[in-house]
Amino acid sequence: MDLSVFSPNSGKARAIETAFGRFDRFPIRTHVIMRGENLEDVMQSYTPTPLQKGDYLFVSEKIVAICQGRAWDISEIQPSLLARVLSRFVYRSPYGIGLGSPWTMQLAIEEVGVLRLLFAAACSALTKPFGVRGVFYRIAGTAARAIDGPCDCTIPPYNHYAKKAPKDPDRVARRLSGLVGCSVVIIDANDLGVEVLGKSSSSIPTSFCKQVFRDNPLGQSHESTPLCVVRRAL
Repeated sequence: MDLSVFSPNSGKARAIETAFGRFDRFPIRTHVIMRGENLEDVMQSYTPTPLQKGDYLFVSEKIVAICQGRAWDISEIQPSLLARVLSRFVYRSPYGIGLGSPWTMQLAIEEVGVLRLLFAAACSALTKPFGVRGVFYRIAGTAARAIDGPCDCTIPPYNHYAKKAPKDPDRVARRLSGLVGCSVVIIDANDLGVEVLGKSSSSIPTSFCKQVFRDNPLGQSHESTPLCVVRRAL
């Protein structure tokens, strides 16, 4: 299939230069993925398979988590007193609430444990007077950083949802790789940066994945373009 039918997102270039060479990016638009959908069915419905062996399929970590049933309407989450207190220590970015809400903090408590989050909050409180930001997230770890909460810029119903990170993302990436016939990377790309959560092979350079998405070409990746094929440019 000719991938040129997948046009770049508005304001984004198709090609990008990386330390690994020049690559073309083909974002794939889908319907809004809902909880309980089968991820493999989504792949088969939208991904032009089989892809070439040297291709990469990047998958938004959010749709993986949603298909795994790891996203909830905030009305389904009952924040503890501790979650309400700890959420006050977190920097609230204009691009997303992160753990700066009682609902997402409650998910973080369930995911990484109270002791680690208490330590992260203490370190954050100690460093904040010196203008140091991001300490809480660095200590809380990847599983906590990947938790998302309700945000006005997110399309319904996920403007009222919170979600955990995908479970076993490396295993999911390997399974999807067998389905589409190329390397698969599960990624969290947003205006704050790029984080690789899962890869179908440990030989895929994380630095390559970050360079390909350094301008965040997926945009609202979890909503309309949760998939992106990356192919070396001719």
